[in-house]
Amino acid sequence: MINAAGREIPEEILKETRKEAFKGAYAYDNYEYKKAAPTVHALCDPTRSKLVENIHEALVKCGIKDGMTLSFHHHFREGDYVVNMVMEEVHRMGVKDITICASSLGKAHDPIVPYIEDGTITGIQSSGVRGKIGEAISTGRLKNLAIMRSHGGRVRAVESGEVHIDIAFIGAPTCDEYGNMRANGGKSDCGVLSYAMVDAEYADKVVAVTDCLVPFPNAPASISMVHVDYVCVVDEIGNPEKIATGAAKPTTDVRKIMMADYCTKFVINTPYFKEGFSYQTGVGGASIASTISLGKIMEERGIHMGLGLGGITTPMCELLEKGLVYKLVDTQDFDMGAIESIKKNPNHIEISASEYANPFNKGAYVNKLDFVILASLEVDVNFNCNVVVGSDGMITGAQGGHPDTAAGAKCTIVIAPLLQGRIPAICTNVTTVTTPGETVDVVITDYGIAINPRRKDLMECMKDVDLPFVTIEELRDKAYAIVGEPDPVQFDDRVVGIIEARDSTIIDVVRQIKEYEFTTPV
Repeated sequence: MINAAGREIPEEILKETRKEAFKGAYAYDNYEYKKAAPTVHALCDPTRSKLVENIHEALVKCGIKDGMTLSFHHHFREGDYVVNMVMEEVHRMGVKDITICASSLGKAHDPIVPYIEDGTITGIQSSGVRGKIGEAISTGRLKNLAIMRSHGGRVRAVESGEVHIDIAFIGAPTCDEYGNMRANGGKSDCGVLSYAMVDAEYADKVVAVTDCLVPFPNAPASISMVHVDYVCVVDEIGNPEKIATGAAKPTTDVRKIMMADYCTKFVINTPYFKEGFSYQTGVGGASIASTISLGKIMEERGIHMGLGLGGITTPMCELLEKGLVYKLVDTQDFDMGAIESIKKNPNHIEISASEYANPFNKGAYVNKLDFVILASLEVDVNFNCNVVVGSDGMITGAQGGHPDTAAGAKCTIVIAPLLQGRIPAICTNVTTVTTPGETVDVVITDYGIAINPRRKDLMECMKDVDLPFVTIEELRDKAYAIVGEPDPVQFDDRVVGIIEARDSTIIDVVRQIKEYEFTTPV
């Protein structure tokens, strides 16, 4: 089966997953479905406490058993401790065949790899994985298919009932004895709890894990007590200093600054750059630099950003403080500056991941974006992007909100250097499609700018702009001329993971790296 992104999806995978091949970014517009609902255990007796002594007691009271799905959020990023502490106890109890449904997994979770190898964990569903977990999946050590979803796609899967969460573990920087959770006010603040909100509403059992128990009521709560079954107090839920690990700071790289300048010049010459425009950017060095340079032009021209969206960094908060942005609408904080901003500025607002990007609700924030500035590991001549699988075939990244914002924004700009080291970032075919080219409008590199031929309107408004415009094929050819055309990665026939489009269809598959022999997990 060749899908709408031009990728071959094996019939056996479609049959095994009971999914359809990707039909296009907007094929499911106006789709109708019934929302799922959790099993709720009523608490009528006011003397019954929700407090438990430890993770073990929480698991016992939640009825942990083989084959369950446990969920986690990643607002602590590389500083997260919750996944490891829960899975260590699950392993100690001898429970097997667990599926982890996380908003994302990173290098902080390397210690759970032995649990993949011994069959404690047999399924992983996430926006992506990094570190040793990615290696374990890519080399065939996970028993079941890994499923990679965008942030919006994950919420859709849970709300529609495609994914049923048995127990949700939510790391809460502050929590009271009845389960009201807030993202701030403790020793492990993370700014927002946006990704965990759907877990709290749809999981059968919800455990708040906190290292800062505060007096009742912990209000206003990010997640209400009405969704919480148990509260567990531990020594530490995470290290806030590691939230910013890898997060961008203003770059001094001349190449990145040049690409940022190209991006800013492109943005200000589109019809969308006007009073009250909406904007989201990633955390790459060039993206951050473009936000800073755009802010200077906004100040010079007296133009204000009506909405800044998504994962928030300090430079966006600085624009808010200057009065250049009216509202910051936040689903994830990438550094301490953003965490401090949402504590004190009433125009910096927490929203749920469903409000942010769910394609199957009645309208998400991403649909109101004028601009989104993204990065990519690879972009091909059809403008397809790959942000999950490295050029060596190893799973090393995450979809995050990449496909969601690209589908929603009026102008989607991808910034990528022509070469990632000695590897062409602009190529004939990406290793794996994670964002379809139909939703990508502009690719900016250090060797030139390519506009998607679908966007004749953008080509027209740029015809007199002094920027180095080229075709995407010319960028590909330039990259190959410098370093040569790389040999394709050698994969085995075995599919180890699927890349879901945000509407649940399969946009691509991930195969086991060939040089590794697959051994069935114990």
